[in-house]
Amino acid sequence: MVSTSPAPNRILAEQALSRAAGAPLIGGNQVDLLIDAQQHFDAWLAAIRGAQQRVLLENYIVRNDDIGRAFRDALTECARSGVYVAVIVDWLGCLGQSGSAFWKPLRDAGGEVRAFNPPQFGQALGWMTRDHRKQLVVDGRLGFLSGVCLSARWLGNASRNVPPWRDTGVVLRGPAVVELEAAFGDSWMAAGASHPIHAPVMQATTAGNIALRVIATQPATAGMYRLDQMIAAMARKSLWLTDAYFVGVAPYVQALSAAARDGVDVRLLVPGSSDIPLVASMSRTGYRPLLKAGVRVFEWNGSMLHAKTAVADGLWARVGSSNLNLVSWLNNREIDVAIEDEGFATQLAAQYEKDLENATEIVLAPRRHRRGERVRSSESRPQQPRHVGGSSGRAAAGALRIANTVSAALTERRVLGDTQAGALISVTLVLVVLAAVAAFWPAVIGWPIAALAFWFAINTGIRAWRLRKRRARHLRGRRESDET
Repeated sequence: MVSTSPAPNRILAEQALSRAAGAPLIGGNQVDLLIDAQQHFDAWLAAIRGAQQRVLLENYIVRNDDIGRAFRDALTECARSGVYVAVIVDWLGCLGQSGSAFWKPLRDAGGEVRAFNPPQFGQALGWMTRDHRKQLVVDGRLGFLSGVCLSARWLGNASRNVPPWRDTGVVLRGPAVVELEAAFGDSWMAAGASHPIHAPVMQATTAGNIALRVIATQPATAGMYRLDQMIAAMARKSLWLTDAYFVGVAPYVQALSAAARDGVDVRLLVPGSSDIPLVASMSRTGYRPLLKAGVRVFEWNGSMLHAKTAVADGLWARVGSSNLNLVSWLNNREIDVAIEDEGFATQLAAQYEKDLENATEIVLAPRRHRRGERVRSSESRPQQPRHVGGSSGRAAAGALRIANTVSAALTERRVLGDTQAGALISVTLVLVVLAAVAAFWPAVIGWPIAALAFWFAINTGIRAWRLRKRRARHLRGRRESDET
């Protein structure tokens, strides 16, 4: 008789992944892939309009534009019809986008809205923790999570020939939806609610045969970071990553490099042009060690690549809001699903290959040999002529740039330039500007420093007063206890 019990190595792997992520493996789910914002918005609005009991929305950005207003109005109609509606938005993400006036119709209809973590006295740096999640849960039965914010920006701008942003999300049905509600409830209380959400726990019903983990990370928990590291260590054949704001920290870069050197097909797809240029510049400075180790790096050719996905060995996949950087791993509230299903992983891998058709691969410069010289490293640039100047020099440089551009377009490859030098030049210019401002207009520098010092002084004083008050209350309680 053949044993049907799991193999010991499978049990060990499941235990290791559960402990690393801080999330158990939940079976019995159905998962559907959503590609780009239009699919998301259509599915989300349809779910909200069909709600019968409750709608829980948590999103980093809700903008006061056509999309943001469409969602606010749909939520308002739900609240007017007796559906319980609770919304969490991030204070910093929505700063200048959607304030109290924007949400007034929903509140007037009976809905509840909370802004996560505005600046507070007594917590000088507490405002840095952000709620970066993008999730929607309807009636405890239907869940969505993604990288998409509620903004028309994700749809691009056809009048200006700007294509839609590339993003990825999922629709969940099954027992995992209860975990999404629990994650929302935790954020709800963390956002200052005086009561838990009015959401009865639904009986977990099987909706499919997919097993997954819901990883709802909080600041300093690093569950997603530990899981990403472990997947990099466990991948045997392939690890394909898509990330919007990749900043290669040394331990993770080393994990990817080690996998590539062991023969794993490691690929990283990142934006070619970013809505945050500084992050794109920081990302490019980390290409070289990855390329040297054999990791293949691609840059998206569209307007903005905002997806955060991973697929390993055609068996494991991750989709959610977490980026591959320390801010997401250690500072933010994020939510992702790690899916252990061959069918879904194959579907996500197929989408990855489709995305690469609209991407340019970044490669190192070929090595050069010279008579009487040792082989030059791949980082070195070709030697430039010494006496080329004026219009002829500019023409030659322009011709070289055109040749490189045409070559990249034809081959879908681009040689990695000296990205570190470019980043250092940018930093140098910023420092020069700051030095000039401090020298000629010292008040421009002095007033912000004074304001920061005053802010920290107030917060430190409030914290000291609270600690002193707590200590006095403790001592008074001890005295009363001794007297009795």
